[in-house]
Amino acid sequence: MPIATYSLVALDCPDPQALAGFYRSVLGGEVSNTSDRWYELRVPGGARIAFQEAPDHRPPAWPQGDHDSQQAHLDFDVADIDRAQEEVLALGATPLDLDDLGGERDFRVYADPAGHPFCLCRQ
Repeated sequence: MPIATYSLVALDCPDPQALAGFYRSVLGGEVSNTSDRWYELRVPGGARIAFQEAPDHRPPAWPQGDHDSQQAHLDFDVADIDRAQEEVLALGATPLDLDDLGGERDFRVYADPAGHPFCLCRQ
């Protein structure tokens, strides 16, 4: 029997409303908030991502990491990685590692507008 059930992933950021909007544009779903400091995105299928205000937030360093900041990344499966890349870049993502070795590697790495790394992965 499990000890717990999954609830959500929470990301620290300087502007939780804006970051929730970024991920809503990427994943779809509905955004809600319980305060100006906490927004949640419920994506199609029921998973939740929360965005918590952290005024002194510093993005994690990629790829070496940073001991003073939380390090995590999200993976998103996409049918067309080139099209998905164009769309996330237009939304404000920053490219971190786009060298997929001519298609041999099945992912590319970006940072969201608050600096959190995420990957677009070929399905």
